[in-house]
Amino acid sequence: MEFIIKGGNKLSGKIKLSGAKNEASKAMIASLLTEEECVLKNFPEIGDVQITEELCQTIGSQIKKEGTELKIHTPEIKNFRVNSLSRRNRIPILALGPLLVREGEAEIPFLGGDKIGPRPVNFHLESLKKMGAEIEISENSFKAKALNGLKGTNITLDFPSVGATENIIFSAVLASGKTVIKNSAIEPEIIDLIKMLQKMGAIIELGANRVIYIEGVKKLNGISHSLIPDRNEAVSFASLAVASGGDIFIEDAVQEHLITFLNVLRKVGGEYEVKEGQGINFYKKRNFTGINIETDTHPGFMTDWQQPFVILLTQAEGQSVIHETIYEDRFGYISDLNLMGADIKVSTHCLGNLDCRFKDKGFKHSAVISGPSKLKSMKLNVLDLRAGMAHVIAALLAEGESIISGIEEIDRGYYQLDLRLKNLGADIIRKK
Repeated sequence: MEFIIKGGNKLSGKIKLSGAKNEASKAMIASLLTEEECVLKNFPEIGDVQITEELCQTIGSQIKKEGTELKIHTPEIKNFRVNSLSRRNRIPILALGPLLVREGEAEIPFLGGDKIGPRPVNFHLESLKKMGAEIEISENSFKAKALNGLKGTNITLDFPSVGATENIIFSAVLASGKTVIKNSAIEPEIIDLIKMLQKMGAIIELGANRVIYIEGVKKLNGISHSLIPDRNEAVSFASLAVASGGDIFIEDAVQEHLITFLNVLRKVGGEYEVKEGQGINFYKKRNFTGINIETDTHPGFMTDWQQPFVILLTQAEGQSVIHETIYEDRFGYISDLNLMGADIKVSTHCLGNLDCRFKDKGFKHSAVISGPSKLKSMKLNVLDLRAGMAHVIAALLAEGESIISGIEEIDRGYYQLDLRLKNLGADIIRKK
């Protein structure tokens, strides 16, 4: 499938956020920890959850969906061994903990996901080993055993990995004893998962300096839980509003989740107005000026925000610098932007205030954007989800008609993007 987009329109109006993509699949995995039904509200209808549905149903879950509500019930683990799925995804490794605490054994297929460089799982596996699991890596899968149950322990992560933090939490809530996670990730989606698990009966305490304390319990119960709004959608639509010179009210956008982004947006020339309990209005205030940004773990500038924001920076006067410190290979889409008329140079150097873990390793993880640039239309192919959204924003700013293929990647994270953008005045058509 592809999008056909004619650019040049100022986009204005109202758009409502979906539930958080980065929480939805994880909440489904959390439901595996109980024999009782869990009801997930504000659940996004996106492609990314489909592989998790397949995974959970293979394990034994009964799933019912109605609109933005998903009911998931796993009264028994019918299959702790998942040898294959219809497509690869990073989520299955998070099922190791729930399967181990309920069945004592687990097997899940290798990872997959966005084409943005390798995402190592050593944090996950080493943490589970510390909790008493025996891990075997076969040709196509990870196998784990903990026939005597998982045991609480002290774990210090080398890097505040979101996935590893979630995996440890899922494993620890039903483990015997206490678990302490140091240098944990503290993203809003993780905090909301902790709230969900606490409602299910877990004992989890948030300490200072990225420390999470978990006291294992014997059993968890079912609950009803509403997912937080998707902050990545919010940033994508806000960047589009400001870059196009439009005026968009993003319903359900939460200021607390976007503090770092809001500061950066104001510095470059965008503006916003928070309407308590309703959302945030975004618009352009003045000519854009360049800025230096380093991506970081929360509460820093999120790595998923840099792609849509780069498009805005192509319209800024002077130079901007983005130092990507989370993933080593996330600038693959830059070559397309340069073909569209942007002036962006990528570098292997750490162009930030501090050296990052990719220093002197040859990864192109910094970008220098010179502007303003007049973008022109062209044919594009989506590399990954966030790069795909950057392509859409660039096409909406460009003169002429652009064709974007591989939009299945975009559908993974944005529900009915074309229809929602049409309501803002975009000239966009979906073609099969």
